[in-house]
Amino acid sequence: MAAPLPVYLPWLMTAGFGWLYYRRIRRHFGWQPWRPVRNIVRIVLLSVLGLLLGWGAMYLQHAAPGMLMGAAAGIALGLFGLKHTHVSLRDGRPGYTPNPWIGGVLSVVLVGRLAWRWYGGAFSQSMTQGGGNISPLTMGLVAALLSYGLVQAIGLSVQLREH
Repeated sequence: MAAPLPVYLPWLMTAGFGWLYYRRIRRHFGWQPWRPVRNIVRIVLLSVLGLLLGWGAMYLQHAAPGMLMGAAAGIALGLFGLKHTHVSLRDGRPGYTPNPWIGGVLSVVLVGRLAWRWYGGAFSQSMTQGGGNISPLTMGLVAALLSYGLVQAIGLSVQLREH
C-alpha cells in the first residue's frame, strides 16, 4: 500500500509549495495586522537562513557573486519598500499596508525562475556535481528575497514600536 506514495509525492510537494507561495504573496496586498511574536520568529528564521546562505556561498564560489548582488539588491528594495509601507491603526489595532509591487514581484520572479529551472531539468540532475548545477541567478534571487524580508521585518518592528 505504501508504493503509490512516491508516485504522488512530487505532485503533493508542488501543491504544498504552491500553497505556501500563495500565502506569502497574499501577505503583500492590503492591510495586515501587526503580530509582534510572528515578526520576531520571522526575523530569527530569516537571519538563520541568511547565515546559512552566506555559509553556503563559501562552498558555492561560482554562485557567491550572485548571492552578494542579490542580497545588496534585497536590502535596497527593502529600504525602498519601507518608505512606501503605511503604518496605521484599525479598530485600535496596529497594522500596516505594505507596498504590494516590490515583494510581490520578487516572489513571482523567484517562482518563475524555479519553474524555469525545473522545466530545464535542473532539479532532476545529480547533486553530486559539487553544486555545479546551482545557478548564481537563482541563488541571487533567494538572497534578494531573504534580505528583503529581513529588512522589512526589522523595519516594521522599528516603525510600529514608534506608534
